[in-house]
Amino acid sequence: QVQLEESGGGLVQAGGSLRLSCAASGRTFISYAMGWFRQAPGKEREFVATISWTDITYYADSVKGRFTISRDNAKNTVYLQMNSLKPEDTAVYFCAAQLHLRDYKGPYDYWGQGTQVTVSS
Repeated sequence: QVQLEESGGGLVQAGGSLRLSCAASGRTFISYAMGWFRQAPGKEREFVATISWTDITYYADSVKGRFTISRDNAKNTVYLQMNSLKPEDTAVYFCAAQLHLRDYKGPYDYWGQGTQVTVSS
């Protein structure tokens, strides 16, 4: 079992930055690919970014060049640095874990509860 807890969400003005963190329980964190997804009101959840245990990264086209995913295996934590934020980035952001990266778009094995990110114009 892996438990995930996101933090770092909040309210920011357009053009600003936020860094999300996701702390994972368990001793096998390094075996998991870690992803970030988001869900805006009235929309389906969508892929944002994923990082493999070997630090290979994947990004949605909508965030490429603005968001950076990284991980610290010693701290069992994955990060999402979000720069140049836009109002359309407003959503609940979820952290997810997938054992032995199979498909970066999913399905994922474990999910966090989510953290709200609101970008004002």
